[in-house]
Amino acid sequence: MAKDKVSIHGAWASRWVFILAATGSAVGLGNIWKFPYMTGVYGGGAFVAMYLLCIALVGLPIMLAETLIGRRGRQSPVNAMKALAVEAGASRHWSLAALIGMVAALLILSFYSVVAGWSLDYIVGMGRGAFGGITAEGAGAAFGGLTDDPWRLTLWHTLFMVLTAVVIGRGVVAGLERSLRIMMPLLFGLLVVLLGYSLTTGYFMQGFDFLFHFDPDKVRGGILAAMGHAFFTLSVGVGSIMVYGAYMPKNASIGGTVLAVGLLDTLVALTAGLALFPIVFAAGLEPGGGPGLMFVTLPIAFGNVAFGQAMGLVFFVLVAVAAWSSSISMLEPAVAYFVERTGRSRAQVTSVLALLCWLVGMGTVLSFNVGAEAKFFVFGDDGFHLFQWGAEGGRNFFDSVDYLTSRILLPLGGLAFVLFAGWVLGREAVRDELSMRYPRLFTLVFWLIRIVAPLGVLIVFVAELTK
Repeated sequence: MAKDKVSIHGAWASRWVFILAATGSAVGLGNIWKFPYMTGVYGGGAFVAMYLLCIALVGLPIMLAETLIGRRGRQSPVNAMKALAVEAGASRHWSLAALIGMVAALLILSFYSVVAGWSLDYIVGMGRGAFGGITAEGAGAAFGGLTDDPWRLTLWHTLFMVLTAVVIGRGVVAGLERSLRIMMPLLFGLLVVLLGYSLTTGYFMQGFDFLFHFDPDKVRGGILAAMGHAFFTLSVGVGSIMVYGAYMPKNASIGGTVLAVGLLDTLVALTAGLALFPIVFAAGLEPGGGPGLMFVTLPIAFGNVAFGQAMGLVFFVLVAVAAWSSSISMLEPAVAYFVERTGRSRAQVTSVLALLCWLVGMGTVLSFNVGAEAKFFVFGDDGFHLFQWGAEGGRNFFDSVDYLTSRILLPLGGLAFVLFAGWVLGREAVRDELSMRYPRLFTLVFWLIRIVAPLGVLIVFVAELTK
């Protein structure tokens, strides 16, 4: 058994705080605007069953791998992987995977802050009754007016980044733990309020049928979608779960804790669908997915049902809290690393990194308006261009960063982490951290970490690249 180590950053008070932290990291915008719609489109209950299988085979083994690496190393992901690789007699260059994951998390935070800022704007709009009786044209114009205004986007992007930095800068116990103890119960409470309201709309069963009708024929087209979402929804591949694992008590069961996080993440996503789609149907609208559901369809629905404005305010507060709990997990790995590397205070390191993310995020702000014509990775008749203004092909700044992180860096990070746990740390180190009572269960889990999960990530990686 390895000598117990202690993180210089602090520790969670209990395994339940880790569950809150990891669930907060996992529950984000995708749970609200993507998963419920995917469930309805790809076979309802059949898709949920397929998704849970993918979670068990791919998502949870990677989360297990990240958590046990973090707890065994008790440092930032970069330094934990470097130290553990040296202990195992392997190359210290394995730490490059964590370094790339850390950079990916900062890049994701840069645009996530902008998108999350939209919810802050809509909180104000709902609060002053701006969506009462709104039409489809009016909702589209309202969203377009927001994204077309760089100053307005900058305001909300700045505010959201400051909110994220304040939590991280206060430390693991005073900042992260104390905030999560408030944020996560608030998130669950708001979701229950929305679910209770949806029961009064008269369309709850229509929403239930949309989500849980059992259609095995449709699920075939959603297998890759289920596998991809099982990977992305748990916030693995960037080191967030690894650094949270570094603060986890030694006597806490990693297996049971990670399973609880996976179930809570799925429960939140399904509850969000049950809460939202009856409201959409009550307003006579068609269900959709993506930002269009959240910022166009739902404002129309909330603006045209009884007590909709109040429920819309509750909803966008819920969205903001979910985004906030996710954003702090993206910043923490880099803050932990640079505190260890430089010896500077958390407040100083957090301020610098938050400013850096804010600056990169301005590229996303401008990509919706004055910089929309700036295109990257353009393949034209005259060859390849890294950057070209006004090109027909290519991606804008926001789409480029999103593509780089979600389709390349995250799958590669998840693959590296699970391979490191299964093949570098080795069987005895994994057994020591997981402390499973039943040898056969450990053998199964270790096999999932070593073989099945890496193959699943490779499939996700290839599928994402070919989209």
